[in-house]
Amino acid sequence: MASTTGPRVNAGALFSGGFRPFFLLGAIYAPLVIATWFAPQTGFWSLFLPAAPAALVHAHELLFGFAVAIVCGVLLTALPSWSGARELGGGRLALLASLWLAGRVVIWSAHVLPAPVVALIDCALLPVLGVLLAPAMRGARMRLFVWTLPPLVALLLGNLLYHLAVTLELADGARWSIWLGLYALAFLYSLYGGLLTPAFTRTFLRARGEPAAAIHVPIEYLTAAAMLVLAGLDLSAAPGPWIALAAFAAVALHLVRFARWRGWRTVADPLLWTLHLGYLWFIGAIALRGFAETDAAVPRDAWIHAFTVGALGLTMAGLMTRVVLRHTGRALAVRASMLAAYGALFAAAVLRLAVPLAGAGAWAIAAAAVLWALAFVIYLVAYGTMLLQPSLPRTGQAR
Repeated sequence: MASTTGPRVNAGALFSGGFRPFFLLGAIYAPLVIATWFAPQTGFWSLFLPAAPAALVHAHELLFGFAVAIVCGVLLTALPSWSGARELGGGRLALLASLWLAGRVVIWSAHVLPAPVVALIDCALLPVLGVLLAPAMRGARMRLFVWTLPPLVALLLGNLLYHLAVTLELADGARWSIWLGLYALAFLYSLYGGLLTPAFTRTFLRARGEPAAAIHVPIEYLTAAAMLVLAGLDLSAAPGPWIALAAFAAVALHLVRFARWRGWRTVADPLLWTLHLGYLWFIGAIALRGFAETDAAVPRDAWIHAFTVGALGLTMAGLMTRVVLRHTGRALAVRASMLAAYGALFAAAVLRLAVPLAGAGAWAIAAAAVLWALAFVIYLVAYGTMLLQPSLPRTGQAR
């Protein structure tokens, strides 16, 4: 007889909400993709034989594998919530998750599969996601949500060009395609960071009787325009001073935006300060891109690790925690283990940047990799089962 105590796991619950399969798959894949890059370098493990150089596959899978999984989970949850559209679930959600998983399988089997097959399967997810999200985007109450589509198209284009470059053995082309994907992801980060973070913060501050600024639409459009200009100049190999000017202009706008949110008043809530701290890493990443054009001591790709390890790591972990608690009917209380995970992500970002900026050795890369992977293992242990459990009855949570 089945026990009536303990957590009740229901496999059908996995496809009842968009965040469930993608957060679960993303959290599982995060440490795996780190291991498949790092472990072979130690000489202990060379199981996988990707068709492209290991560094390129590492970058591709963190971007188009892990990050895209979390993006899917956020979009499939946020857009219906804000637009009033019906949340995607059931067979259509299972299809999206299967496409993501199939992409990972063909990437790691690319050495035995025809290149067109690998490209077709790996690039199938985003077009299908766009089609299925279209009703929610059409009904969005805020026009800024319409801006979701162009970066998704840019992500798809980056992935297509990556596969073309790998097939033609054009290493520079593959790296350029990853930069295109990174800028598309940075634009999405800027867009949703400017919507979700201040929205959660306003609710928190108003509940405490403190003033909270509303979204200032002109600043939002100026910030978006600044990100587009920076991406355009950088991807077109414009003169260094132009890129630096665009980067510093974007930093100034992001700082104005950030200051209006009054994030320093949220230190009592880990689900909020992780988002604000992640956004500071994002601003720092853009600043590093500018400094790389004005100071030879700053490598051109230093911003990438500030963005991916620091900004994305902290923000994704914070959102993944908030969403799984809020949308499964649980109290928004962060477990102590997850606080340790947030600390591990912050430390990983510092260590990874210490390599190009302070000359730290390979030990710093190893420590950063372990800490970053550990954070998502902790998330799985703390909240993974909740993704497989039916939601609890809502109890009037405000945030």
